[in-house]
Amino acid sequence: MSNLTSNTKTNFQPFKLCAIALAIASSTAFADTPYEMTQAELEATEAQLIAEQPEIMGDVRDSIRTLDNDTVEAITANANSNPANVKRVEDIIDSDMWDDLFSERATEYTYDNFLKAVGKFPAFCGDYDDGRDAEAICRKSLATMFAHFAQETGGHDANSDLPEWKQGLVYVREMGLTEDSRGMYNSECNPAVWQGEAWPCGTFEDGSFKSYFGRGAKQLSYNYNYGPFSQAIYGDVNTLLDNPEKVADTWLNLASAVFFYLYPQPPKASMLHVIDGTWEPNASDIAAGREAGFGVTTLIINGGVECGGATEHQQSQNRIDYYKGLADYLGVPIPDDEVLGCANMEFFDEASSAALNIYWEQDWSWVAGNPQDGASFACKLVNYQTPYTAFLKGDYQRCVEDKFNVVVSQ
Repeated sequence: MSNLTSNTKTNFQPFKLCAIALAIASSTAFADTPYEMTQAELEATEAQLIAEQPEIMGDVRDSIRTLDNDTVEAITANANSNPANVKRVEDIIDSDMWDDLFSERATEYTYDNFLKAVGKFPAFCGDYDDGRDAEAICRKSLATMFAHFAQETGGHDANSDLPEWKQGLVYVREMGLTEDSRGMYNSECNPAVWQGEAWPCGTFEDGSFKSYFGRGAKQLSYNYNYGPFSQAIYGDVNTLLDNPEKVADTWLNLASAVFFYLYPQPPKASMLHVIDGTWEPNASDIAAGREAGFGVTTLIINGGVECGGATEHQQSQNRIDYYKGLADYLGVPIPDDEVLGCANMEFFDEASSAALNIYWEQDWSWVAGNPQDGASFACKLVNYQTPYTAFLKGDYQRCVEDKFNVVVSQ
């Protein structure tokens, strides 16, 4: 069994934590008199900032859209009412193939749960209106995702009659941990730090914080991952922070993996945009060895542990082997020039074309004539995680209200 702890610590982690903490700590108290702003002014500024990069916002917004949960809950195998992307997946992988691919899986990973996870996110195995082959992209997405399942939650039994690429989804919770485990993956729960304030952790009856260890097919970990995932599923960060067990015991055990596949983590691209060609490496990416292919998806998942060395790390090699087996099973051609590993591949950085500005952060600009020592009374888009995303209505206003002494009127 691979070390799941090391595999999960990089999932959707915040970026530039030190810089953010320094900025927050150095913030000085504003004047006692609040600055009056209107909601219309805030919305106009927000719209202008987003309009400056419409293509980026459009691509990401389209890829992370969701279906309402009532419709998702009605999804079941072979139902005529299933969404189009679910039907595409059913045509590629039926329930018998699911059983064949994951015959040693934990009982929580049902075929219907898989279909619900797909249905929640219409862009996964969805259609394209620009000539791209949706079925081919879907098959490659499934092979990619399943290969990472085999590494993250696989049995890794070389002596089994089953090839290791067919040993995925064995574990639904991180090895050795239970829902009563204390003090695990909750160091950012302290409400005095911004992650704890933005994504407030649930507590046990004794007041101690719940543990956000790896759960589900992608072994989602930490409150700053559970909170955004909860927001995507329920429109509320607290649901899964208060009830993290849902990520193991319900269809969220597979939806969390689809969520991770679709969501960009600036300066890293989303795996979907790597696989479907939306992400186009720039000169800096190419110089750093970051070229579109399976290897970059490993860099996204666990680059800090597995990538960048002179030779392929064993975990990365496992993923390559699993991908080859699954690609053959699913009829996915692997081009001769596709980069499958991540040895000598440098981490994503701000010079990458994937470093998208999709989070709101305080604009520290000095504006002549403004009160409160020339405060900007504005937030700006940045390429590292903050509590405020450009894709959530009201987050720009929440950022301004959090960072400045303002009163907002209708």
